[in-house]
Amino acid sequence: MPNLVLYRKYRPQNFKDVVGQKHVVRTITNAIAAGEFAHAYLFTGPRGTGKTTLARLIAKSLNCENRKKGEYEPCGKCVSCEEIAKGVAVDVIEIDAASNRRIDEIRQLQEGIRFAPARSKYKVYIVDEVHMLTKEAFNALLKTLEEPPEHAVFVLATTELRKVLPTIISRSQKFDLQRLRHSEIKERLVLLSKCEAKKVDPKILDIIAARADGSIRDGESMLGQIFAMGEGFSADEVRSLFGLADLALVSGFINNIACRDSKGAISLIGEICDRGVDAEEFVKSVLSYIRWMMFLKVDEGLADIVGREMSEEDLGELKTTSQKFDMPQLQKAATLFLEASNSIKYSPIPQLPIELAVVELSSTDGKLVEE
Repeated sequence: MPNLVLYRKYRPQNFKDVVGQKHVVRTITNAIAAGEFAHAYLFTGPRGTGKTTLARLIAKSLNCENRKKGEYEPCGKCVSCEEIAKGVAVDVIEIDAASNRRIDEIRQLQEGIRFAPARSKYKVYIVDEVHMLTKEAFNALLKTLEEPPEHAVFVLATTELRKVLPTIISRSQKFDLQRLRHSEIKERLVLLSKCEAKKVDPKILDIIAARADGSIRDGESMLGQIFAMGEGFSADEVRSLFGLADLALVSGFINNIACRDSKGAISLIGEICDRGVDAEEFVKSVLSYIRWMMFLKVDEGLADIVGREMSEEDLGELKTTSQKFDMPQLQKAATLFLEASNSIKYSPIPQLPIELAVVELSSTDGKLVEE
């Protein structure tokens, strides 16, 4: 399948291949093996964390023709498994609620659910972005979930749980999918690089893993872009491709602020913009850095959470930099850069709100740290 993007080409075909989400995988596979699975599941979590992948794996496992009692992994070889993998199984109905959100679509579902599966044991309905359904459609779906036929299984997925009716949630087994750790995403990227026989600098994989922001799909999409660039590209060129600031530059910028070196900080802003780094992306990186430092100020034990989003080397540098601030200073910096982030889109000079925040932070006499 050479023309498929990476996240489709290497979509997990077995539960053991799912990246992260061990708490969810273990619960679901135990239920399937015991024959005590639910008639409705609700997966909630950030984008690219495996909600649709798990939904399709449930469909494969329940309808696998060769799966024996007490097992949960689909064989991947029977007609049912192959059809589901190709997306052509007539008994696995995927509905994108973002574009099919009206009551008419749910009524069609209600009509079709009454009939037995065409060739499989179960009809599996996968409703993606279920929170996009209208109120009327939600109420129609609720009625179906209350009294589903034995041959029907629902798997609902959403990135915004607060918009899903509580009555829908109460009739489903809810699972919260977590953002992937930096190390988990990087490990996956290394694997795909080997599968594609591509050599990628580990520093570049670190950049992608950090930029993915916990989304395995985003990480795989960016890796595909890197493959398209060819070999021999440097980490700085990759940062330019994605409009990102080097974490070392962000750390240097924060250190300038710690020393109230407004000249150095403003010069660094100019250098970063000259490199083609997007101003909004830069402020986002600065806010993330400040947020991580605040975590360490609250409790050193929170370093484990911070470590999910960066390499060990960068974490060590972050710990050193955090010693130069106290919590009130970090709170003030976070507030000013949040205001700058909101102002950038309306500013005729994108970097001006960032420069104003720097001047404000350097407005009092003295330095935050001793040289």
